Amino acid sequence: QVQLVESGGGLVQPGGSLRLSCAASGSISSINAMGWYRQAPGKQRDFVATITKGGSTNYADSVKGRFTISRDNAKNAVYLQMNSLKPEDTAVYYCNAPLGTTLVLYDWGQGTQVTVSS
Repeated sequence: QVQLVESGGGLVQPGGSLRLSCAASGSISSINAMGWYRQAPGKQRDFVATITKGGSTNYADSVKGRFTISRDNAKNAVYLQMNSLKPEDTAVYYCNAPLGTTLVLYDWGQGTQVTVSS
């Protein structure tokens, strides 16, 4: 079973940037889609962005134009570049491989906390 480890979160001021990383313990090169999700306090976990093997991307409307997802199959890693951060982006961020709209392939990792506050 592949394990996912997210990192790169922290405290940042509104308008700032962060780059999140997700390291998989096994190969992700055969996995069609990898994605990022986030869960704010008291809310359900929501989709943020996905990227396919071929590099096609999809974003939640709330992050379009500000976030960029990328993957490096050689390093078994997925990244999320977050720019122009807003307080409403505050959440724990997770990566996983989506299976349809609600299911994911792997057990959830511990996530990485992103806090946007002045």
